[in-house]
Amino acid sequence: MSKILIRGAKVLGGEAQDVLIDGETIEAVGTGLSAEGAAVVEAGGKVLLPGLVDLHTHLREPGREDSETVLTGTRAAASGGYTAVFAMANTFPVADTAGVVEQVYRLGKESGYCDVQPIGAVTVGLEGKKLAELGAMHESAAGVTVFSDDGKCVDDAVIMRRALEYVKAFGGVVAQHAQEPRLTEGAQMNEGVVSAELGLGGWPAVAEESIIARDVLLAEHVGSRVHICHLSTAGSVEIVRWAKSRGIDVTAEVTPHHLLLTDELVRSYNPVYKVNPPLRTERDVMALREALADGTIDIVATDHAPHPHEDKDCEWAAAAMGMVGLETALSVVQQTMIETGLLTWEAVADRMSFKPAKIGRATGHGRPVSPGEPANLVLVDADYRGEVDPAGFASRSRNTPYEGRELPGRVTHTWLRGRPTLVDGKLA
Repeated sequence: MSKILIRGAKVLGGEAQDVLIDGETIEAVGTGLSAEGAAVVEAGGKVLLPGLVDLHTHLREPGREDSETVLTGTRAAASGGYTAVFAMANTFPVADTAGVVEQVYRLGKESGYCDVQPIGAVTVGLEGKKLAELGAMHESAAGVTVFSDDGKCVDDAVIMRRALEYVKAFGGVVAQHAQEPRLTEGAQMNEGVVSAELGLGGWPAVAEESIIARDVLLAEHVGSRVHICHLSTAGSVEIVRWAKSRGIDVTAEVTPHHLLLTDELVRSYNPVYKVNPPLRTERDVMALREALADGTIDIVATDHAPHPHEDKDCEWAAAAMGMVGLETALSVVQQTMIETGLLTWEAVADRMSFKPAKIGRATGHGRPVSPGEPANLVLVDADYRGEVDPAGFASRSRNTPYEGRELPGRVTHTWLRGRPTLVDGKLA
């Protein structure tokens, strides 16, 4: 049916209203709406948000289809309430040419579960030595505007400066994986009391903070945009806060797992907790929450990093870094930010839809729930509580740190331009 009537939904967590979808757009928002022949969804007070946008997703295709594909990753995204994701460039081959980003873009179109915007590599092969074809990727059918060597830091200051200068010409942004490689050689977890007690190589906070400090100064010098991926320390928060106070064009993201989990969990030696950047201290977690609340950190991004079973079911030192996150992100944010009183649902929409869409220039996403806007929407049962069971994930991988943990909230419906992709918790 071309018309859908969502009845009695709390739009952005406010008063219950009806929302009428006609085709790909929202026709009306109000109370007592009716539409002859429309399919009716009884929201019953569930929260209605604009479709979520993830600026940091690893879909693994091409090259690592054993861990994820564009199809399975976008199905996971729809299950988590996302209508658009930005796919990182560390694929095989690397997304450093127009041909590869167009392949990912086409696969996203074919999947149909959410829009996929490829992120182009900053340097050829993620090797940090030579700028990739930034202009060609921007001018391709994929229209790339975000560039990142995520998984590796652009540690050469000259290369980083050149990248910032290049993307400035078309309003692009460089998304930096802030990790000074010489300070993290052999690092296995956050450097601190726990790493000392466990005898694991420490990953110092300064390895992240020093790169962020350098890059915000470079962005100021060039007059360009820089985005900080998966910010994880209290010190990094202070650097970004200082940079914003100077008017530097910097944005930053935090992952759900860095809002909830700490390095104390590494005492189990369970590789599911091994991630880059590493889980930090309780002090860092509290600083990240406060920074997300006050706007120093702009957005929540999942850093969804799927791995096959054998890459995680091994000893700690040999295990791959990363966690899946698309299907649990909103629940973790509800627990850490909504239930603690730090954010409202309207503010969550800002951090998980409006702002990431603006940073990445995702056309048609991150729009108000208003007449005439694209019907990219997600319906959330905020009263639900349940244990996380990865067996039910749509993702091809199961490396979640939340298995067996009780989390609040459940996405029940997702619409992509008026077309249901998730209905009553099941993929359409």
